[in-house]
Amino acid sequence: MNKAITDGLMLMPPAFAEGLDVWSSGDGTPGSATYAGAANAALVPADQDFGGCLEMMKTQSVQKLRYMGETSILPGCYLRVSAKVKAMSGNLPSVRIAGWAGGAGGQHVSGLLEVGPSVALTSYGEVVTVTAIVGTGARGGVDMVWTSDVLYGHFGLDLMGADGGTVRIEDIVIEDVTSAYLRDLMDWVDVRDYGAKGDGVTDDSAAFEAADAAAVASSRSVLVSKGVYFLGNNVSMEAETRFEGTVTMPVDKRLSLTRNFDLPTYAAAFGDEVQGFKKAFQSLLNYSDHDALDLKGRRIELSEPIDMQAAVANKDVFQIRRVIRDGAFHVIDGPAWTPDVVTSQASYNTSNQTTLTGVVNVANVPVGSLVQGNGVGREIYVKERNVSAGTLTLSQPLYGGSGTQVFTFTRFKYVLDFSGFQELDRFNLDDVEIQCNGYASGIMLARQGDMFQLRDCYIIKPRDRGVTSIGRGCQDLHIDRCQFISSEMGLRAQDRSSIAFNINANDAKIRDNRFMRFGTTGIVNGNGHVFVGNHWFQGDEEVDGLRVAGLVLTETNVKTTITGNYIDNSFIEWTNEYEADPALGSQYSFGGLTLTGNIFTASDVAPWFSWIVVKPYGQGHFIHGLYVTGNVFKSLQGSIDRVEKVDTSVAGLDFSRMKNIHFEGNSFNGVSQSTESPVYLEHVQETAATTWTIGAGPYLPFGGWARNVESIVAEGMITGPSNERRSDMPYVTVEQGAAKQDVKLNWANSSKGKVKVRVRVDNPN
Repeated sequence: MNKAITDGLMLMPPAFAEGLDVWSSGDGTPGSATYAGAANAALVPADQDFGGCLEMMKTQSVQKLRYMGETSILPGCYLRVSAKVKAMSGNLPSVRIAGWAGGAGGQHVSGLLEVGPSVALTSYGEVVTVTAIVGTGARGGVDMVWTSDVLYGHFGLDLMGADGGTVRIEDIVIEDVTSAYLRDLMDWVDVRDYGAKGDGVTDDSAAFEAADAAAVASSRSVLVSKGVYFLGNNVSMEAETRFEGTVTMPVDKRLSLTRNFDLPTYAAAFGDEVQGFKKAFQSLLNYSDHDALDLKGRRIELSEPIDMQAAVANKDVFQIRRVIRDGAFHVIDGPAWTPDVVTSQASYNTSNQTTLTGVVNVANVPVGSLVQGNGVGREIYVKERNVSAGTLTLSQPLYGGSGTQVFTFTRFKYVLDFSGFQELDRFNLDDVEIQCNGYASGIMLARQGDMFQLRDCYIIKPRDRGVTSIGRGCQDLHIDRCQFISSEMGLRAQDRSSIAFNINANDAKIRDNRFMRFGTTGIVNGNGHVFVGNHWFQGDEEVDGLRVAGLVLTETNVKTTITGNYIDNSFIEWTNEYEADPALGSQYSFGGLTLTGNIFTASDVAPWFSWIVVKPYGQGHFIHGLYVTGNVFKSLQGSIDRVEKVDTSVAGLDFSRMKNIHFEGNSFNGVSQSTESPVYLEHVQETAATTWTIGAGPYLPFGGWARNVESIVAEGMITGPSNERRSDMPYVTVEQGAAKQDVKLNWANSSKGKVKVRVRVDNPN
């Protein structure tokens, strides 16, 4: 690069022969004294060595000679100032190139070195060349390193030593020698050429941005050469940037690499993959001109959790789509992963359903802690903490009623912890593996948010939890085509405690995933959920083993469909454990659930196992809206009694109010008693009677009552005791027998024969 050629920049001062009125005996600034008419200076028209030159006698301790023209100093440009000098008579002086650094408004930029190396004249008539290089980068061979706030210089030379000597000076030469540092063929510019120090202390922010501007203007990239560069301000690099050195920044300052926004570049920039990831994520949420952070297949090794909100520092609400994709997080064991466990006394009142009050040592209870105690449902977390008020806000109400007790608060440690965000919307993880290695949990969601999505991800061997919601950051949660693998694979089903995910809000879409041997696959509150095409299995190798819930629905009216799933060695449990008053009041009771086209499998389980379990936590509940259609139920290595049941350990169901229940079109294998409603029964009355009793009980879902008869069809002729034909129509009485599971056909006269009857466990309206 040569600015005299490329930009037409005028560097060369005029020859002395053109007049000495532009040559100053001071600093070269406007108004300073010149050598025009000076007694100690004269033009020599013909010197045997120089031709035309300036002859000058030294009369001051430092005799200055400065060109009064302003020679531009450009970032990344290096100028060599040189002159040939010879002593003619008198004392022999020393000579050096010198300059004056000028800034905006003609002000002097102080604090800079403004002289080159000194050369002593040792004999008369000997031609000596003095040179110095000036530039904005602290590069090898640069004598005067001037900062980027220097706009121009007044250059010349100094004579030092004893007065009285006479010298002759050939015309001063200023030339662009940038090519010695940065050849034209190079496609990059170096930040050091623009004033960066790389000493880890000096703020190099301005130098980085100057280098970036030059690179953009010339369609080149930026090189951050070896060194440690402190950036004290936000820096945005528009050009592609390559790091041989590293940078350090305050937590609240951002480096935005808009051209190569990816983890490998940030890891190189900060000399560490974890720090690089944090700073890249910070930039991602601060408008880096990218909607996605590409990890480029890199694996980040972690010895402690990543507080995602703390990495951003300046935001706790973000509502624009962002993506992290294509990489892995790999947990290394260490004390930072050990859960924090705190016990504390607190009070609960059902009138304030999601608040614990009077919490002893409330400041010790971490936000995001799992709450355990009497009357506490599964997967209830501390959402907020108010230290001054001594209160904790919970993710869900407690079913156990008002009272004071000692609770246990357990704060699991997560690889990616978003709980510091008050709200985070439309955030995606794509093709990301979180390898917890049994030491850490996976992901904790923000306290509030819509549309968090995991797609084609792997959460491998979480110690305690896969994905945890402590509030409503799971609204419209999407988990698609992911695999969750437990760290408890070798334990019996009943000994496992891990949970793959929990949901507090509405409208989750859980599709085409695989969940392997967790304690529980999902604890799900809210409604409007869709579970499609998943496979969750929780079996073990124990003979006649116990099986636990795979999917727990904790809301009564769920408005949820479970379709086309492979439900393997676990059951669906339907409860209302998140109600402060779980007895039936003004709320909806159990309903709005559709189970269609699923594969239910169990192997080597006890006969009392069932795949569908309803567990009311209060009295008075019933089912109004349940479709179980087109499913396959299959038990291997032994049969089970039936596929559904009511867990009455807390309360039962009110069978007198059952509505709109459809159990039909299912396939039963290895099941002793099939379940149907409406059930199609055949009854043969061998002995003529006026009342025929038909038992529907074994077929009716959940042991409910025979509440309705849809149809009665005679097969063949109905006859009397002497085989005479009967043409009357019987009337029906339902809810008969001690268990109210029989229906009776009442005839006008004693009759016998065969009928087909359709009996329902519910009222269809």
